[in-house]
Amino acid sequence: MPTTPRKAALALTAASLLVLGLAACGAEDDTPAQGETPTSDKKITVYSGRSESLVKPLLEQFTQATGITVETRYGNTAAMATQLLEEGDKSPADVFLAQDAGALGAVAKQGLFATLDGSVTDKVPTAYRARSGQWVGVTARARVLVYNPDLVPEADLPASVFDLTGPAWKGKIGVAPTNASFQTFVTAIKVQHGEAKAKEFLAGLKANDPQVRDGNGPILDEVNSGKLPAGLLNHYYLGELAKEQGTTPDGLKAKLHFFPGGDSGGLVNVSGVGVLTKAAQDPDVKTFVDYLLGADAQKYFAEQTYEYPVVAGVEGPAGVPALSSLAVPDIDLNDLDALEATIALIKESGLVP
Repeated sequence: MPTTPRKAALALTAASLLVLGLAACGAEDDTPAQGETPTSDKKITVYSGRSESLVKPLLEQFTQATGITVETRYGNTAAMATQLLEEGDKSPADVFLAQDAGALGAVAKQGLFATLDGSVTDKVPTAYRARSGQWVGVTARARVLVYNPDLVPEADLPASVFDLTGPAWKGKIGVAPTNASFQTFVTAIKVQHGEAKAKEFLAGLKANDPQVRDGNGPILDEVNSGKLPAGLLNHYYLGELAKEQGTTPDGLKAKLHFFPGGDSGGLVNVSGVGVLTKAAQDPDVKTFVDYLLGADAQKYFAEQTYEYPVVAGVEGPAGVPALSSLAVPDIDLNDLDALEATIALIKESGLVP
């Protein structure tokens, strides 16, 4: 079965093992002495919670444009965040490129990120950056219900994500509970409605025989082929699948349903970047962050990964509503940093063995 490039490679338990294994690796302290001005050595180290197939081409473009080499470690966003927390100030990482705001917030909460210059953060709307200035969004991505109209008539689409725990949806919904975007979505429910509501939703979902998959890509594949009626994922997967199949999003059988009325199911999250404290003054790191928020990178994300740009003046992805038109829930992305607690809730629900 074909899968999209975003297929999640690690379950939560596997991610934990990865963290424990890699955290044992030490790092030399390259921090300049006090009063010493850092100079460019034309290399940076990035921990990426975004998949290699998606961001490696962009990192190569950055190197070609600047001459700065990027040494990259790839992994599940939750695993990379946990690794950073394990390594602390001994981490070799200069930059954390994360799939979601929750992971960025979890690392920032432990004091590992430097405060970014206002000239950087001001490029991005307030809703998509940290209040503290310790991380900034790079792209925006909306949670959606993907559905096959042959199996789910448009008239039967749910008004709320909470409707999916009802009997009409039993056995019909695909979910990827080990994926960072699902975990942050659950955190958003806690923020908007309280922990009891999040537990109730997870219990109802589990009791409704969800089709658990190890990533969002397999969910979309099955919905598009008619093997699964619907699933929860992020909007950009549809554009990726269309590209793989040599068509447009409209040419696919699968369609996207954007939850209306500020429902939790319509969360707009970000991928984003944080700079480790030791790299705060590194001119190569500053060049990298500036590049991510520049027109070339923003255009790359819109056209190649189908995510929403967060910098003004760059056209959004094809085949989806404009970001400004979405009815998003009243949730501050700064409040989505309870990563470990959310993972525990998901495990407790039984969605993850």
